[in-house]
Amino acid sequence: MRTILRKLINGKDYFVLSEASNGFEAVEQYVYYRPDIVIMDITMPSMNGLEALKSIIEKDPQAKVVMCSALGQQYLINESLELGAKGFIIKPYFDNILYTLQKIVSVCSIP
Repeated sequence: MRTILRKLINGKDYFVLSEASNGFEAVEQYVYYRPDIVIMDITMPSMNGLEALKSIIEKDPQAKVVMCSALGQQYLINESLELGAKGFIIKPYFDNILYTLQKIVSVCSIP
């Protein structure tokens, strides 16, 4: 999935700065790189995406995190948004990923 996302995003007003294989790496890399947007899966080893999201938001309440999951269960979408995610994408339906990212950047950039 990371390969697919990288191909969809790179060179189209966005580029992949870093990739993480688990939630701990995601948090560490967020702190180190401070990316404009994070796309993070809910299902990850060691620390799941919801726990990583919570940790990132605690460190930076303004973080723009888009969660994705193949599960597509409403309670996970709701929990992600309650924890501070700016959006949610059900994989593998990445057809509108660029639109979703641009919408988040636009909305979150308004003072």
